[in-house]
Amino acid sequence: MKDLIASIKIQVNEKIYVKDPETSKLGKKIIQESILLIDAIGFDNFTFKKLGEKIGSNESSIYRYFENKHKLLVYLSSWYWSWMEYKLFFATNNITDPLEALKRAITVVTEKVEDDETTEHINESILNKIIISEFTKTLHTKEVDEENKIGFFLIYKRVINRIVTLINQVNPDYPYAKSLASSTIEGALHQQFLSEHLTTITNCDEKTSPANFYIHLITTILKK
Repeated sequence: MKDLIASIKIQVNEKIYVKDPETSKLGKKIIQESILLIDAIGFDNFTFKKLGEKIGSNESSIYRYFENKHKLLVYLSSWYWSWMEYKLFFATNNITDPLEALKRAITVVTEKVEDDETTEHINESILNKIIISEFTKTLHTKEVDEENKIGFFLIYKRVINRIVTLINQVNPDYPYAKSLASSTIEGALHQQFLSEHLTTITNCDEKTSPANFYIHLITTILKK
C-alpha cells in the first residue's frame, strides 16, 4: 500500500493556501518544520516568527504560502484526512463482506498512526498527535460556516461519509449512521487523548485500543 500511496498526490483545497507548499523545497520545509514545532510547543504558542527562526528564513516567506497560522493548521488537517482517505480506500477495496469492510475502516481511522516513510517531509505519526490535540481548532471558529461553504472541510466529510456508507451497508435500517460515523472518528481522537493524559477515565491503554472499543460498540449497535 505504501508504494501505491507514494505514487498519489495528496489533494488539498487550493483556497486554503496562497502558494502550494508541495511545489517548492521551502514550502515542504515549512510543512515539515511546522509539524515538529506545533507538536513541541502547541498551536496556541506557535507563530510564523518562531517557524521562520526554525527554518532559517524570514517570517514574510511563510506568508507567501499561508495567509495565517489558522490556514496552515487547516492545511495540515486537510492533508491528514486526505492521506487517511487513501488508507481507507486501500483497506476496504474489494472487501465483499460489509461488516468486515466496516471493521477495517474503523481500524484505519482509530488506530495508532505510524510514520509513512514514503512522505519524507511529513511525519504522519507526529501529525496524528497534532490532529488529536488541535483538530477541533480548525472547526470551532467564527468562520467555520464560510470555510465549510468553500470546501475547507470537504475531505474530512468524505472520510466520515465513507464510514456512513459502510454502516448503511451493514444495517440499512439503522437511523443514525451519520451521527455514529462522525462520533466514531471524533471520539477516537478523544480516546487517544485520554489514554495519553487522563488515563483514569478511559479503558483505552496499551492493551485496549480505540479500535477495539469502537469495533465492539458499532458491531453491537448494528446487530439486527
